[in-house]
Amino acid sequence: MTPQTMKAVIFERYGDPDVLRYTDVPAPTLERGEALVKVHAVALNGYDLMARAGRYKPNKGRFPHILGGDFGGELVALDAEAKTDLPIGTRVTSWWVLPCGYCDQCMTGHPNRCSRDYRYLGAHVPGAYAQYVKMPAHHLIPLPKNVTYEDAAAFPNAFGTAWHMVVTRGGVRPGETVLVNSASSGVSMAAIQICKLIGARVFTTSSSDWKLERAKALGADELINYNTVDFVDEVLRLTGKRGVDCVIEHVGGDFLGKSVRCLTRGGRVVTAGGTKSYDCSVQVNFIFHKELSIIGSNSATKQDLEAMMPMLDDGRLKTVIDRVFPLAEAAEAHRYLEAAKQFGKVLLKVEH
Repeated sequence: MTPQTMKAVIFERYGDPDVLRYTDVPAPTLERGEALVKVHAVALNGYDLMARAGRYKPNKGRFPHILGGDFGGELVALDAEAKTDLPIGTRVTSWWVLPCGYCDQCMTGHPNRCSRDYRYLGAHVPGAYAQYVKMPAHHLIPLPKNVTYEDAAAFPNAFGTAWHMVVTRGGVRPGETVLVNSASSGVSMAAIQICKLIGARVFTTSSSDWKLERAKALGADELINYNTVDFVDEVLRLTGKRGVDCVIEHVGGDFLGKSVRCLTRGGRVVTAGGTKSYDCSVQVNFIFHKELSIIGSNSATKQDLEAMMPMLDDGRLKTVIDRVFPLAEAAEAHRYLEAAKQFGKVLLKVEH
């Protein structure tokens, strides 16, 4: 029997973390092809903060809204027309992207580029800051035995985005040199590990030495504190003025232009965002003179996530979890993440 009501964290207007409220709301009602999952853990992502504050308004002012795109939980109900072979009770996570499924991009194998109705769970539609969440059943991904609910919540956005950047779009190869910016972000921590698995030499940047030491433990070879040195000068010094083959970049602002200057001839920057700023300036002479490539990378596909599940199960890839808050303390968790004190994912634990 599906529940009628549930505990959730909602917000009814844009604003600071205090707009988040823990309360009772109606439980999701399944529609055609959907699944209902009992949530045990849910992760915070950068777009949660932006959507709550109104800097990003994917919900288009429709309130109340529930955030949360990444979760670990248990399948508890299926619509009669749901397309999945997973039995009730299966431990699951999910691909968080909600494409239309029939546009030119979806039909040619690029649903993460959906051109008609591109949406995210927890951004455009109600998400998993709740005891229950619904999504298309065919989006569900079963968890291997060694993957916990907390691992599952920390995994999809961070590792999916990183894999799509490094492997699918960036084409990083063994023996290459790769600069991963902003070591303490979830995407960067995943990218460091993925690059090392491939056999690349990894440079990484961060704002503090303690974060760089944590990045070293994940496999980073060269550590650069951009508050004490210019990271372009340091990359060029460490590579004997050659530069790196690839930069994994999602900071934006002046980091994009600096990343271009870090590249060797024929190198490429893969960019997936602008957490610092979308306003970037790049000197075009570097691009044409050195035949450089700037490659966009958007979210991930379900296949990207499924490719990594065996590696998460056997320990070749490891989630990094900084802190777990109770769901009722979501506002405090947002404040903590905004203060940038973390190294790793910040999670919410959901009690039942």
